[in-house]
Amino acid sequence: MESVKEKKGLFKRFTSMCVRVMERWLPDPFIFCALLTFIVFIGAIFLTKATPLQVIGFWADGFWSLLAFSMQMALVLVTGHTLASSKLFKKMLSTFASGIKGPKQAILIVSIVSGIACVLNWGFGLVIGAIFAKEIAKKVKGVDYRLLIASAYTGFLVWHGGLSGSIPLQLASGGEGLAKQTAGAVTEAVPISQTLFSPMNIFIVVGLLIIVPLLNMAMFPSKDEIVEVDPKLLTEPEEVVLDTSKMTPAERIENSRVVSILLSIMGFIYIGYYLITKGFALNLNIVNFIFLFLGILLHGTPRRYLDALAEAIKGAGGILLQFPFYAGIMGIMVGMDADGMSLAKLMSNFFVNISTPKTFPAFSFISAGVVNFFVPSGGGQWAVQAPIVMPAGQAIGVTAAKSAMAIAWGDAWTNMIQPFWALPALGIAGLGAKDIMGYCLIVTVVSGLFICTGFLLF
Repeated sequence: MESVKEKKGLFKRFTSMCVRVMERWLPDPFIFCALLTFIVFIGAIFLTKATPLQVIGFWADGFWSLLAFSMQMALVLVTGHTLASSKLFKKMLSTFASGIKGPKQAILIVSIVSGIACVLNWGFGLVIGAIFAKEIAKKVKGVDYRLLIASAYTGFLVWHGGLSGSIPLQLASGGEGLAKQTAGAVTEAVPISQTLFSPMNIFIVVGLLIIVPLLNMAMFPSKDEIVEVDPKLLTEPEEVVLDTSKMTPAERIENSRVVSILLSIMGFIYIGYYLITKGFALNLNIVNFIFLFLGILLHGTPRRYLDALAEAIKGAGGILLQFPFYAGIMGIMVGMDADGMSLAKLMSNFFVNISTPKTFPAFSFISAGVVNFFVPSGGGQWAVQAPIVMPAGQAIGVTAAKSAMAIAWGDAWTNMIQPFWALPALGIAGLGAKDIMGYCLIVTVVSGLFICTGFLLF
């Protein structure tokens, strides 16, 4: 018993140390992004034959390549936050949160809810987890707000092994595009029964849905280190009740339920049609569509929705500023010199060259995790690594499904310590990256070991 207590004490001290280091040394996500820019710029100059001017060109060419995605992510934050501020949604979340007994249970439940939601759809899970955690912080006394939001974010770890994983879905699509993406290694569609529903992937997903919530709960700080949030700081602004008798004609239209209802009917007709014809194949656009029109309906009037939107949009600044810089980093990573070599190719080739048939998936997973620091996008990751990893896997005797899932899980793995994807959750929570990354670092280490084990076992 004494040995167990000593181990628990050692783990808590290690957790506390990681949290303090991150809080002290991790800069604002924008500065982190700037430092990554400098690193890849210098790396491209010294490790490839590209000139400094060419590297600047790669950076500038990529800078605006994520504009559509940036807008999608900003809308995920804004429409999700606005939906959560509606009376009905707040009441529903409040009811769920009120049933939670104790701070450790709060950590456990948020981790599980977020993880399951991300298995269903990553965009939905990323927002709902943060919103639910924020509501719990208002109800549960003694819960550490930093760990609570970190726990909500760690659910995002399983997204690429879930139903909205972009790489396995891309693999299942087949066609000439897939053959081109994989440099001819995959010419026919690979069904999701071999990727998402393979024994290996199920083992990893189910294992993480058990391990991560328990790990988050085990990281709960001692009483003297708990950082609570004042519930008053999380309270949304009170709704202003207007005197209808003094409204101008324009104000009457702005406060008309008819406008919101008609817009909502149009929106939900399309949502129903989409679900009937395409099933639960949710993408960012349809998730935002659902959040948008459900929010318009639940707020009742256009004016209430616009007021809630104005409050929600305050958290979107980080996304709008940083995503172009990450697009520039991606541009440098994939920019090729005169010999057709790029930083991303160098990284991938290194891990491919030291692999055996048994270790190839694990090393590909690690290489994808490294590349993900600089190319934090599932689609971008696939475009960078598929032409290298997929042919190498084929040559060494590893199935296309396993090689692709190695890239997918590597992409998801280091998202835990990459502020790029945390920005929407942090915007909703009102925290900075340094507040949660100490906890996320430990989840990254433990989950990385477990995922590698999964690849080696199957």
